[in-house]
Amino acid sequence: MNPSISTLALTVIATAALENARAVNQAGAYPAAGGLAFGITRTDAAIGDPTPVDVQGTAIVTAGAAFSKDVPLMVGTNGKLIAHDADGDKHAVARSLEAATADGQLVEVLLVPSSGLLVTAA
Repeated sequence: MNPSISTLALTVIATAALENARAVNQAGAYPAAGGLAFGITRTDAAIGDPTPVDVQGTAIVTAGAAFSKDVPLMVGTNGKLIAHDADGDKHAVARSLEAATADGQLVEVLLVPSSGLLVTAA
């Protein structure tokens, strides 16, 4: 795993208990599966805690399942990232810079802005 290179980190206030290296929305909670993500948490956070979130650049994320290198990723459950499926109503939030071999593995990804535009899996 390479060290991440965040080019922009912002802060959200946690509205749920959050774990490090997970996708979050601007409301400070995990997005729904396939939903929009604001960024990736850099620390654990309890409800009410401000937490830094990487929103541009690369980030270390928690995989929700195995996936290959250089594939689009979407939010799975509990803020973990999984390979983007071909379903047109799911949002790509990152691209894998390395492969994940199992659920819970930490890997580096390139963040993709979640503007609300739907991205078709390549």
